[in-house]
Amino acid sequence: MDTRQALVLFSGGQDSTTCLAWALDRFSRVETVGFDYGQRHRIELDCRATVRERIAAAFPAWGERLGDDHLLEIDVLGRISDTALTRDAEIALQADGLPNTFVPGRNLLFLTLAAALAYRRGMSVLVGGMCETDYSGYPDCRDNTMKAMQQALTLGTDRPFEIATPLMWLDKAATWELARRLGGDTLVDVIRQDTHTCYLGERGALHAWGHGCGHCPACELRARGYEAWMTGKQR
Repeated sequence: MDTRQALVLFSGGQDSTTCLAWALDRFSRVETVGFDYGQRHRIELDCRATVRERIAAAFPAWGERLGDDHLLEIDVLGRISDTALTRDAEIALQADGLPNTFVPGRNLLFLTLAAALAYRRGMSVLVGGMCETDYSGYPDCRDNTMKAMQQALTLGTDRPFEIATPLMWLDKAATWELARRLGGDTLVDVIRQDTHTCYLGERGALHAWGHGCGHCPACELRARGYEAWMTGKQR
């Protein structure tokens, strides 16, 4: 058991829930932080408490290590962003090749605020679900960006911060498998039933892979990963 304390950037989606389980399996104490940044759909934020409660109840050892949750309001990010996640706009590629779901500076701001909170609470590890394997090309999800942010936060606070990104080199199928290895079918069911990742904010029917519209990029990625994971399990 790592005696350090960790702060998980926790949105209520599949990736951040898997990261929360990963942190609870490793660190002596874990807290969570979410961000209300003026996103179009608050369903992920609404899922956060349910996911935390289910994990704490299903995994008592993890529940003992799960500490406080924090929700930071930073709606200024939504006010200065013109993206499909902060405005009523159709999801499409931009001229620069990035999808218009990219919110410039989002993860940079999240990590800066998380570090300020962690500094005050004596935590030295920030855990995030950033990934550059199955992703949309967001530059603030790349490994080099995380390494640079880790150095900047360490220098800027004169504290040795670590940014842990357990999903960085995993595709979605491997992310499902990581959840199964950490918490078995119970954790997989929590992710399927109670997390939310859909860009359009739709809950709707419960698909094999979870709730969502089924056709936005986030849903398609999650569904493909689940299908590939199930196919691999059956071999």
